[in-house]
Amino acid sequence: MKLAVHNAEGKQVRQITVDDSVFGITPNVGVLHQAFVAQRANQRRGTASTKTRGEVRGSTRKIRGQKYTGRARQGSSRSPLRTGGGVAFGPLPRSYRQALPKKMKRLAIRSALSGKVSDGQFHVVDQIEFARPRTKEMLRILRNVGVERSALIVTSDADRSVLVSARNLQKTKVLPAAYLNVVDLLTHRDLLLTEDGVRRVEKIWGAQAGKAAAVKEPEPRRRRAPVPQEAAKEKEATAEKKPRRRKAAAAEKATAEETAEKPPRRVRRPKAEAEAEAEKKPARRARRPKAEAEEKAPAAPDEERKPTRRRPRAKKGEEA
Repeated sequence: MKLAVHNAEGKQVRQITVDDSVFGITPNVGVLHQAFVAQRANQRRGTASTKTRGEVRGSTRKIRGQKYTGRARQGSSRSPLRTGGGVAFGPLPRSYRQALPKKMKRLAIRSALSGKVSDGQFHVVDQIEFARPRTKEMLRILRNVGVERSALIVTSDADRSVLVSARNLQKTKVLPAAYLNVVDLLTHRDLLLTEDGVRRVEKIWGAQAGKAAAVKEPEPRRRRAPVPQEAAKEKEATAEKKPRRRKAAAAEKATAEETAEKPPRRVRRPKAEAEAEAEKKPARRARRPKAEAEEKAPAAPDEERKPTRRRPRAKKGEEA
């Protein structure tokens, strides 16, 4: 896309080619509206505050009896119905902030710029320079370019001379290209940019800048420098000489177990010798069955058994 460039006198000097992805897209009205509402909501301070009936000063005593007075029911003097009482459902401090994705912000800016170009409200000036800041000079440039109502002047970088020259003009605002936003683009009818400002806008809001911002290349991993072959061989030799602590401890333990004197192993005797030795031992006395033992033991007559008497227990306070 090509745009005409004018000088301070309003005459066309040349044409410049601009990025279609910034100045030539179809405006997305829905995203524009959402970005506008979000920006205005984020500008709200949210400090409005009121007091409820529990926070205002006053007595909590009931004003009059509930019944038999013929009058309306009344509570305390803090009621919202009475003068000096609390506020019912009043505003309280809160945040009105709305989050908006980066891609939607970029799309909204590009949609606003493309809409200005398509509506004929986009003006490009080769440069804005003043030997001395004067409001009359700025007003003359705006009239020569064709700006009759409100205007947003965008420069490449912050320029104090342009700011001082335009700050007394009604409905006129000066911004650097980096501070371009949806609210200022939509609340001002005409948009005036310098040629350097156009290039700066392309650099910030163009497609290539968006891709670079969205996709960041991962940082390469730090790798150790390759070790020469001789140094690697020396390292392996030293590693063989000095094994790790755990391996060294296990090796020492194994060598200690091998060198330690073990007790002689018990030799099993032949079966014939074991049987001969068992025959020489005396035979073990067999235990009699319980029934035979009871039969042979003499039973005590019932007459000889005497009942056992227990001594009566002495009561408390009596002598034993």
